[in-house]
Amino acid sequence: MTAGLTAAGLVRRFGGATAVDGVGLAVPPGRITAVVGPNGAGKSTLFDCLGGAARADEGRVLLDGRDITRLPDHARARLGLARTFQQPAVFPGLTVAENVRVGAEQRTGGGVRGLLGLPAPGRNAARGATRGALRLLGLDAVADRPAADLPAGALRLLELARALAADPRVLLLDEPTAGLDTDQTGHLATVLRALAADGLAVLLVEHDAELVAELADTVYVLAAGRIVTSGPARAVLADPRVTCLWGTA
Repeated sequence: MTAGLTAAGLVRRFGGATAVDGVGLAVPPGRITAVVGPNGAGKSTLFDCLGGAARADEGRVLLDGRDITRLPDHARARLGLARTFQQPAVFPGLTVAENVRVGAEQRTGGGVRGLLGLPAPGRNAARGATRGALRLLGLDAVADRPAADLPAGALRLLELARALAADPRVLLLDEPTAGLDTDQTGHLATVLRALAADGLAVLLVEHDAELVAELADTVYVLAAGRIVTSGPARAVLADPRVTCLWGTA
């Protein structure tokens, strides 16, 4: 059985336009994988196909060897796939802690218990998962504040805390540093390294080339819906084809 998340031959069309064109990739446990490319390359559409917000017209998506291609996003979440969005999706009328509790109530029991210090699934598991995720992302001090009152960077971290509270096996992050200041970005990088070391499979879309070079084990470069190259992060980011497409020089 293949562990982690894999995709093969993914195609997603919108009318006569093909946004994702035959994409294949692998997101193994214990590694940080990145997808980079210019605006309009199809990165968020690819994430929608992987996460279940959109269904691919062709191809397959496998989670730990199980075919999830036709499953909706909520079913994929129950199997251990969590994601964040380009625009943070939170419940503004709930407090920060209540938002995270939403994720904790959907715990799959498969991913980051060790890092968060979570109890085994049981009566107090959701409470412990909520506390652990808040602590890990540095949100303890604002736990009782309405989410609507948070600045952009804190909203980004809140969405991630909610995803982690669900104890996923695979985590998809769509532009996770957008809106974060330097300190928040540094803390996020530390958290992501720890998550991968704890066995989580992480896939991120990110525009910060330095951060990608620092964090990612493997990078896939997407342009016009197709993977044009892939490999170790620093080698890929130094490739002239990538610097021309993405402006990483």
